[in-house]
Amino acid sequence: MKRQFLGALAAAALMLAASAMHASAQAPATATAAGCPLEPVTFHACARPKMKTFNPPRTADGRPDMQGHWERAFTSQDIEEHKAGFGIQAGPSLVIDMPDRRIPYQPWALELKQDIVERFISPLAGCLPPGVPRHTIAPASHQIIQAPGYVVYLLEYSHAYRIIPTAGGPHVPGAVKLWQADSRGRWEGNTLVVDVTNSNGLTWFDNAGNFFSDALHVVERFTLVDADTIHYEARIEDPTVYTRPWTMVSALTRNTQPGFELYEQACHEGNRAVEGGQSVGLEPYRGVAPPR
Repeated sequence: MKRQFLGALAAAALMLAASAMHASAQAPATATAAGCPLEPVTFHACARPKMKTFNPPRTADGRPDMQGHWERAFTSQDIEEHKAGFGIQAGPSLVIDMPDRRIPYQPWALELKQDIVERFISPLAGCLPPGVPRHTIAPASHQIIQAPGYVVYLLEYSHAYRIIPTAGGPHVPGAVKLWQADSRGRWEGNTLVVDVTNSNGLTWFDNAGNFFSDALHVVERFTLVDADTIHYEARIEDPTVYTRPWTMVSALTRNTQPGFELYEQACHEGNRAVEGGQSVGLEPYRGVAPPR
């Protein structure tokens, strides 16, 4: 019990500190975005027809202009439905295509998930890069910058960033494993489609310890619903951990605060949240492999 409490305390303290960096930016999400309820299944159904008719502003090279500062609609406490608790905001499941709205773990993986947070230090508590797709629902504010052939996605948390080429080209060799994985983007009409491979499997989806392996394959879709709302969809495939592919959906809403900018967050590896976890017997997370 002591281990669980102290581990939760360390993780909660870090998340609350990150959220406090921009109090106005991290206020509770509004009930709707683009006129659609934010509950993921409802938002997905409502936003899809709007995306088809919205004519977005364009960059100089004619691509939909997604540039600016953005806020996540939901925290990354748990991408499955969860109640409020100590340092935890209640939230719906972001999983939209499973009957029970839960991640389709294989039996061995579901068993591991039951006590994963009582055994391992959260990678985010260690100020490690959030990985994909957590980058999109990670703490603090987000910024998107576009240039011909590239989309740059900045995150205030821990100096995290993604540079996404959009002019084609192959992924890096399969033996190369990366914290933020390897992203290759392309435009399909008004949607930025990002194919993501080469994850090192050392990050989680959320603080609840929902996890994947280094076999992860993600296809992300970013689409403007209106000038101030992005519909974010990620199709998740990992035959090592899940019984089938599944999809998560959330919204990003534009931060329109005058003069807003990202801060330089002083998050570093080996911080005291890690020390606290180690002091009660938690181990650094080293990824997973299925039983043989």
